[in-house]
Amino acid sequence: MAGIRVETLTGEALAAALPDVARLRIAVFRDWPYLYDGDQTYEENYLQRYRDSDSALVVGAFDGATLIGASTGTPLADHADDFAAAFAGSGIALHTVFYCAESVLLPSYRGRGLGHRFFDAREDHARRLGFAKCCFCAVQRPADHPMRPESYRPLDTFWRGRGYAPLPGPLARFSWKDLGEQTETDKPLQFWIRDL
Repeated sequence: MAGIRVETLTGEALAAALPDVARLRIAVFRDWPYLYDGDQTYEENYLQRYRDSDSALVVGAFDGATLIGASTGTPLADHADDFAAAFAGSGIALHTVFYCAESVLLPSYRGRGLGHRFFDAREDHARRLGFAKCCFCAVQRPADHPMRPESYRPLDTFWRGRGYAPLPGPLARFSWKDLGEQTETDKPLQFWIRDL
């Protein structure tokens, strides 16, 4: 961890970091299980919601001046159009939940505890803002998917160790273009949630 610093960014610092967050998302989400064929313009438009939210944050991990990892968060209500259906019938009000969105980290920096630091910072931020719960979602891929690496280890144990559990009920749905595909296809995403 020598030389790696982790900073919580809000306001102007958050806005300034978003183009680098977009580049990281494109690089990291190309890998399994997302297989995302992204582009910078789409990413910067998508990340606009963090710039627009007074309660959003980016937790950045820097090696020198280079952003090598980032984790984002914002109130779940900021994503109501995307995720309300997954919470319908759960008895959980969207305005009580903080959404721990992306966590992206370049492969050579993994296994050094930065994932925990990302969650710690977002959960602390959510508590300060008075949220009762934190959640995130993860894409669901078939176990026999032809692009699944033999060495892949799901992060379920890590997430459960942090107190998260799958939210019962409907999955969220998102569309994006997989690597090697010509069009976007619908993907199921499982929400994981914990009390703060």
